[in-house]
Amino acid sequence: MAASIHLVRAGLRVLCIEADIADTTPVGESLDWSAPDLLADLGLPMQGLIDEDFGTWKRHVTLKLADGSTTHYVPGEWLGRPPFNIELRTLHVDRVQLNAALREIAVRDGVRFLHDRVTEVETRGRTVVSVTTVQGARIASPRFIDASGSTARLFPRTFNLQVSDYGPPKVAIWTYFTVTESIEGTTLHAEGDCPSYMDWVWEIPVHPNTLSIGFVAPGETIKTLRASGQSVDDIFRTQLDRFPRFRALMQSAPVISTSVMSYRCRVHSHIFGPNWLVAGEAAAMVDPMTSNGVTAALRHASEAAALIVKYRHRGRIPWIAAAMYSRRVQDVARFFNCGIEKVIYDGPVRNSIGIKTAGDVYTIPAWCLNNVYARVSPRGVVSSLFFFLLLGAFRAAASVMHSFCKYEQDPCEAAG
Repeated sequence: MAASIHLVRAGLRVLCIEADIADTTPVGESLDWSAPDLLADLGLPMQGLIDEDFGTWKRHVTLKLADGSTTHYVPGEWLGRPPFNIELRTLHVDRVQLNAALREIAVRDGVRFLHDRVTEVETRGRTVVSVTTVQGARIASPRFIDASGSTARLFPRTFNLQVSDYGPPKVAIWTYFTVTESIEGTTLHAEGDCPSYMDWVWEIPVHPNTLSIGFVAPGETIKTLRASGQSVDDIFRTQLDRFPRFRALMQSAPVISTSVMSYRCRVHSHIFGPNWLVAGEAAAMVDPMTSNGVTAALRHASEAAALIVKYRHRGRIPWIAAAMYSRRVQDVARFFNCGIEKVIYDGPVRNSIGIKTAGDVYTIPAWCLNNVYARVSPRGVVSSLFFFLLLGAFRAAASVMHSFCKYEQDPCEAAG
């Protein structure tokens, strides 16, 4: 929808093919610090979203361990001062309301919608000629953007694009609780007893009196628990029961309606062709702990649309421009996935330096990346190459740290 809005505002005729949003359960409610400006560009300013009760303020992220200890991760005040002038607040949003608002803007601006699903992609070499839907419609166009999501990945599958996976397949289980008062900011709950691979629980106030609470764990963990006879509801309740914060909530809700999603963090390469680009989770799935999913989708939409508009009168999108777009998408996703996997999820670094310090090691570069991206806005070759060097340096540092801590004896294994 974001890409469609950018394109139609540039004077192009746009058809957005997507399933009825009533059939989806959107998630990704905790936004990072770059998302508000991208939403404002679409006509959804941050203060307006708060005033219309689309969400709540997010000024920090809190980590709470099962032993009761707490750590707050707050953007440094220096980021809010010149020359950076970064907004130190961001939002949690009700994704159902946000998606509906985006759709309303798209329709108002002239985007046409077709409630359907693409089942076939007709190609000629690396060019997309047309797509065919479940209902039998064949749609031809001079340009295409594939934003079909991490499950469908239409163009990556069609062209068998190279893919890199990060971490094991994971499962998220979540629900919503009504409360009398919510905690400000995103809260992550985790065990502090040296797990070899970390699972965690999120707590996000999407409204002042509504909490989104979810549990994330490796798919094999959930598979084992299901094989032991536990239902999804049993698993969810058991995991929340580890944390005192949630016991009263569960007692007040004898029946819980949960949603379940399985996913694999992966990044595709060469997400472009002569007349097509891939955006959003069809291009790269970043881990939800990063809070970067919505930002990534909005950035991809803006940059992909800008390329199509800039070269609308040419027969094809120039290779170098499309390749730079592809590398930005690819390297940013690798930055987040590599950092969160090697520093937070996997045990060696986290168990060696402690989960709270590991949080600093991850979050500080992540905030700096968003600052650089917002200020530099890399689009050309030189700025993009500079950005790639920064991202590569962090990934290399995370890999070296992970290898070093893994080589040294894990303190948790030693204690065991």
